[in-house]
Amino acid sequence: MSSSASPDSGAHHSPSSPARGAQAGAGRVGSARDADRLSGWSRHAADAALMGTAEPTDPSRPAAPDEFARQLAAQEDVRGIRGLLARLGLRSRFDRIARFSPARLAVTVFAVIVTGIAALLSLPIATASGERAPFVDALFTATSAVCVTGLTTVDTATYWSPFGQVVIIVGAAIGGLGIMTLASLLSFAVSRHLGLTQRMLAASENMSGMGDVISLLRAVAYTAFGVEAVLMAVLLPRFLTLGLDLGHAAWYAFFMALSIFNNAGFVVMPEGLAPYANDWWVGLPIVLGTFLGAIGFPVIRDVVRHRRRPRQLTLHSKLTLTTYTALSVFSAVTIGAFEWNNPNTYGALPTSGRILTALVNSVNARSSGLSTIAPEHMHESTWLLQDALMFIGGGSASTAGGIKVSTFAVLVLAILAEARGDQDIEAFGRRITLSTVRLSVAVAFIGASIVGVASLLLLELTDLTLDRILFEVISAFATVGLSTGITPILPPGAKYVIIVLMFIGRVGTMTAASALALRERRRVIRMPAERPLIG
Repeated sequence: MSSSASPDSGAHHSPSSPARGAQAGAGRVGSARDADRLSGWSRHAADAALMGTAEPTDPSRPAAPDEFARQLAAQEDVRGIRGLLARLGLRSRFDRIARFSPARLAVTVFAVIVTGIAALLSLPIATASGERAPFVDALFTATSAVCVTGLTTVDTATYWSPFGQVVIIVGAAIGGLGIMTLASLLSFAVSRHLGLTQRMLAASENMSGMGDVISLLRAVAYTAFGVEAVLMAVLLPRFLTLGLDLGHAAWYAFFMALSIFNNAGFVVMPEGLAPYANDWWVGLPIVLGTFLGAIGFPVIRDVVRHRRRPRQLTLHSKLTLTTYTALSVFSAVTIGAFEWNNPNTYGALPTSGRILTALVNSVNARSSGLSTIAPEHMHESTWLLQDALMFIGGGSASTAGGIKVSTFAVLVLAILAEARGDQDIEAFGRRITLSTVRLSVAVAFIGASIVGVASLLLLELTDLTLDRILFEVISAFATVGLSTGITPILPPGAKYVIIVLMFIGRVGTMTAASALALRERRRVIRMPAERPLIG
């Protein structure tokens, strides 16, 4: 190494000499590079030791001194999750899984959380009677909470104790953060950095650049807590004006704020939401909070960034906002028209109450499941319309389920382009790639297949009609939570089918497929192209 690269060579120069600054800078760079090499060697050695393999030998890397080895061992003995996994010899394996199989890790973490919530709900302290809840009901409620669905086999307000209700809403808040977000946060807490594979998958899940994953995770937490705090501040005075004491009013406001934004569908008031069908102070926050939770964190972040320049919004944000708003208006008008004179739903309400209920129905069938009227009293035509709306769902990387509005928008645009004879699929001055269309078709087909198989299973397990079965199945798959009243009377086998549906719906069809896939197929040789007859 030349003298200019030596850290000590600068000692022979005057402090004012430019050469000394250059040499010292080069020395610092050289030292930093040596430190990086040493740190890289130590990480490889630690991974090899934890995995039970021989330490790697690389002549280009300097040997690790004994003092550095002792420092490394001391650093491993840290507190918290990292230290525990290091002492158990699992940190290296966990880090490798997080780097190279983040989708599988996310599914596993989600399943572990569901199991944990189910275990807490199985405790006698979780029920109002002090007796243990049946396992199927505890697992069903835990899955419904973590998957932010809202379907229940028992009444949330009366069956569960305050402890059980806290467990349920905490599970819903965790599930609302999103499966990929949760897995990234956990991996970051353990390894303090995200691997390239996980950055790519998290960026794909959240529609963000790879370099913005960490900042996106912070934005997710800030957005969720901020919106929930605002909703609680709005609902608390209303509950106080209804004559509730401060404790009950604060608890109801807190529970409902988290349930609304996370599109969880759980209601803690014993009387439900029926008394608030004509209450704009309660109904409007449900509409706005559901909208914010259902459009997705990346859209909220993009809108905040470009609030003064809306033309610079990403194509994903434009498609999500446009499609979600159009479907909301369509569903409000259509459902309102179908139910306007139904004495069991809209007919018993004044005009203002009918309008508010139509607004609530415009968003609840897409994700939240919070309803001020009983869905079992609606017409069959309304059920069919809500089936379609629930299957579409909300925005990507949001608290909503379904195949997502962006998927639906791409499919519609592809059909319109084919009808016009256009070679390219375009929207808002941008061309949509063929791979995006293929992914949209795959998501829609996988979702429809899951709904079809589950419907057949429930038809065999129960004596219920197809319209009620289909409504229940799509509500579970899309993590909506609306029901025609058949959930509590389902046999245990049918309840387990609904549990699996809710889990798959929250995990996501493509995430589940990538988590279960062993490897990606790559073909070097491509076959000749030929067009079969279609239609």
